[in-house]
Amino acid sequence: MSYDLIVIGGGPAGYLAAERAGRGGLKTLLIEERSVGGVCLNEGCIPSKTLLYSAKLLDGAKYGEKYGISAKDLSLDHRKVVARKNRVVKSLVVGVKNSLKRNGVQLIQGVGEIIGKSNEGFRVKVNGDDFIATRLLIATGSTPIIPHIAGMEEGISKGSVLTSREILDLEEIPESLVIIGGGVIGLEMASYFNSAGSKVTVVEMLDHIAGDTDSDISRILQDNYRKNGVDFRLNSRVVEICGGSVIYESHGEKSTVSAEKILLSIGRRPAVQGVGLERIGVETAGGRINTDERGRTNIPNVYAAGDVNGRSMLAHTAYREAEVCVNNIFGRKDIMRYHAVPSVIYTNPEVAAVGETQETAKAKGIEYDSVVLPLGFSGRYVAENEGGNGICKLLVEKKHRTLIGVHLIANYASEIIYGAGAMIEMELRADDIKEIIFPHPTVSEIIREGVFSL
Repeated sequence: MSYDLIVIGGGPAGYLAAERAGRGGLKTLLIEERSVGGVCLNEGCIPSKTLLYSAKLLDGAKYGEKYGISAKDLSLDHRKVVARKNRVVKSLVVGVKNSLKRNGVQLIQGVGEIIGKSNEGFRVKVNGDDFIATRLLIATGSTPIIPHIAGMEEGISKGSVLTSREILDLEEIPESLVIIGGGVIGLEMASYFNSAGSKVTVVEMLDHIAGDTDSDISRILQDNYRKNGVDFRLNSRVVEICGGSVIYESHGEKSTVSAEKILLSIGRRPAVQGVGLERIGVETAGGRINTDERGRTNIPNVYAAGDVNGRSMLAHTAYREAEVCVNNIFGRKDIMRYHAVPSVIYTNPEVAAVGETQETAKAKGIEYDSVVLPLGFSGRYVAENEGGNGICKLLVEKKHRTLIGVHLIANYASEIIYGAGAMIEMELRADDIKEIIFPHPTVSEIIREGVFSL
């Protein structure tokens, strides 16, 4: 059967691209190995947020006395939390399927593999059947990184070591949990399981948590975690898994930390194996598909979007990359820009950032002015956060006074950061932002306060 477009991979990039293409009149086939929605909808973004929201409600009630609320006999029923998570995921998956159907997209569950190219187009095999399309969009996403550490594979096979997929379906809260990796996923799971009652230890190779997050905000986040009982082992490289024990090396000495369960969360890598890229000559570098600013690979009429290109492994980046690819397929010139992609860590409090950090600005030789304001400058934040220690950091390019970076640790940070991203994308100057009317009282007003402090 012939199509105008075959999309391999049904995650955020794949299903949105298929939907947009179908809506535009292209005969489109979408191939997904597991469940439409990909990792984000089924095993990542959405499931983790349902868990974290339950934990946030519990924390709010637990510390309610300072807000005049007294609650007793608080508990979290993890089975009910997981059941609700499954209902939410199922509902959203159905919604995506219905949207694809409305837009005339054919959906097939199976492993899509590129067989080759003929005069008729690109040949893709799935479930033993051949399909042909004049265009391909590869959106196979990413897979968890499984390091070559002694005992790791055995631990995974026995269920004592979990990845981000299995941790979301645990039926019981473990009494203790060791998390290998202090990045976004590890920290979000640390937040949930700590609130739910686990003794959580995070083992991180770097000397800080949260990866490329602004260093001041990373320290504040770590301090908040520590106050809530999370233990951090920084500058620590895991060298062996032995049963329920993690053996790590720090400053030349080996130590051990044991737990009922171990979460492996050291990142993800683009899923380029087994796709058949080599059969049509698609170039890869560093384990990712090379794409230009229009989402094009080196092969005409072959595009790639989402985690598989390794540019910015975030679901919202994948959505925009998918739109750029489809727009160019339709002949509408569109390009991908990565300098104002927001990032969020959905911990409690939330962390959100967009644009340059002080570290990246210095590395690029950008001269800038910065200001750090405590969230105590926001009336709403003070009203809702007794003893909160949130901050907002702004970076402004020195010569033109354009906003180049915004970093927040505060409640609602995830809902505020898109506005900061728009300001950076539009190259607004500090003086331009001073003229914007922010609703009062809101936490977002801290950005306005910040530009008046520069």
